[in-house]
Amino acid sequence: MVDTEKCKGCEVCVVSCPVGVIALAQEVNSKGYRYAYMRLPDACTGCASCALVCPDSVITVYKVKNAANEKMVKS
Repeated sequence: MVDTEKCKGCEVCVVSCPVGVIALAQEVNSKGYRYAYMRLPDACTGCASCALVCPDSVITVYKVKNAANEKMVKS
């Protein structure tokens, strides 16, 4: 998750992502910066490289519980 209003579009997270999940938006935030977003959210491995390298700490990585994972755990 990216706080798009605080993102300055430095692209450090874009180059640090090993699977190319993050890109810069064509739109700009209220400060006039193109912000980072997850262009391929299903490809995210949760490695948190993006959050670790973000100079402004505007990226949060967390796990999402979904129905498929719950079925696997219950079996």
